[in-house]
Amino acid sequence: MPVNSSDYLSLAVSRRDFVRNSATLVGTMALSRAPIIGGAQASRGGWQIGCYTRPWDQFDYRVGLDAIAEAGYKYAGLMTHKGKSWILVTTETTPEEAAAMGEEVRKRGMETISIYAGDFPVEKSVEAGIAGLKLLIDNCAAVRCPRLLLGGTGKEQLVQAYYKVVAECCDYAVSKRVGLSVKPHGGSNATGAQCRKIIEMVGHKNFGIWYDPGNIFFYSKGEIDPVDDVPSVNGLIAGMSIKDFKPPKEVMVTPGTGRVNFREVLARARKGGFTSGPLVVEGLDRGGDAAKITVEARKARQLLEELTGK
Repeated sequence: MPVNSSDYLSLAVSRRDFVRNSATLVGTMALSRAPIIGGAQASRGGWQIGCYTRPWDQFDYRVGLDAIAEAGYKYAGLMTHKGKSWILVTTETTPEEAAAMGEEVRKRGMETISIYAGDFPVEKSVEAGIAGLKLLIDNCAAVRCPRLLLGGTGKEQLVQAYYKVVAECCDYAVSKRVGLSVKPHGGSNATGAQCRKIIEMVGHKNFGIWYDPGNIFFYSKGEIDPVDDVPSVNGLIAGMSIKDFKPPKEVMVTPGTGRVNFREVLARARKGGFTSGPLVVEGLDRGGDAAKITVEARKARQLLEELTGK
């Protein structure tokens, strides 16, 4: 069950445990909270329109990369595929394997813009979680990807420990030139407001929100519109998963064909300070072979180019 705001606040550990390098939490939160690490893409400014491997995850990730390049994207996100593990980059991935994934992206003329990684073993201990998250950061650096996306935890009893791990690893991620972010993903991070509480709790400039409008609908059973929710994360968005939603609970939907009003979501996000950065397609109509999904990927790119004026 999702944790409400008051329940969530009761889970927070003391600020002393989380805030290491900021004068005060208020001072930290007064700043725009896109992670301080942006990589080559951020230095160029503007929008970076990309696509994750997830829509092709019934195939090897190389099939997805071929399709993403064919659909006209310059940026790819590594997420899921059909392989030895469903999630591409995990704590079991070696740096050599991660580096090879990055090379596969580059040889198709693209850059890796985001990695959604697997869990880290915080259920064992905070120390084990820190070691695991550092492995994920190392793998992200090996790919040459500047952004590591976390899903949070759906286990209420692990919330304190999970974000203790994140807080302890933010500076390490800076040293590896990797920005950390969390997305709306159910449980204690199902809405923008809940994600904002998490960012406040961690209190580090290298930890932001990866907004996901489709998930706002999904985890609220269609009751919370991301158009209304997105202002709750003003100043905190580091990037966005472009994901639509159709009732009752479907997110593998080509953007623009479901309930998400992307034009208004982006307009409100811009008003709140998200004026450039990654927009990475995560959901597409699948319905069959890789070629059909590629057609849908091209439609999604064209929609985003129209909405952003690219």
